[in-house]
Amino acid sequence: MTDRVQWLSTKEAAARLGVALRSLYRFIDEGELVAYKFGRVIRLKEEDVEQFIDSCRIAPGQLEHLYPPHVDASGEEG
Repeated sequence: MTDRVQWLSTKEAAARLGVALRSLYRFIDEGELVAYKFGRVIRLKEEDVEQFIDSCRIAPGQLEHLYPPHVDASGEEG
C-alpha cells in the first residue's frame, strides 16, 4: 500500500521549524526548501520539511567563530 503524502500549511511548517513565515518564504524562494502551489495555497510535504531540518544540522566545531578564545589564569590564550 502506498503511503499518503502528509501536507503542511506554511503556518504549520514555520511552526515546525520555529521560524517566522517570512523566513520560511525566504527558504522556499532561495530553493533551500521545496514547496508546492495549488491555486493560491502553498503547501509543503512533511517529509521535505524533516529533510530540511536534518540538512541544517550543525556539525561539531562549526561554531568556534561565535565564542571568544579560552583565556587561562595567566591571561594567555589557549
